[in-house]
Amino acid sequence: MYALLILNLIIPFVMILTASILKKHPVSDMNTHNGYNTPASRKTQEHWDYAQRIAPDIFISLGKRSFVIELVISIFSLLFKLDVNLSITIGLVAGLFFLLAGFYKTDQRIHNKMD
Repeated sequence: MYALLILNLIIPFVMILTASILKKHPVSDMNTHNGYNTPASRKTQEHWDYAQRIAPDIFISLGKRSFVIELVISIFSLLFKLDVNLSITIGLVAGLFFLLAGFYKTDQRIHNKMD
């Protein structure tokens, strides 16, 4: 059952992996619907280019932080023998918080720089 705690690491792993791919292969054409694609990034080509430049670093940074937090949650759960479902729920909420924080932080930087 405690092997399920590995599920907590999926969101940070995907954040880091996706951001690393986008950093290595940035998307220049906003009509492809690939890359960091939010209403703030689609306003103009300048917004798009800036978003593709900053989003990977933000998501890698938050993904690493999320990974550490999720690892601490899993270790804490194992040490104190918490219910696995509770631990996975806490991990899911923490992972989603960091994922949404990545979108929020990136959009805020786009608005601050461009507006």
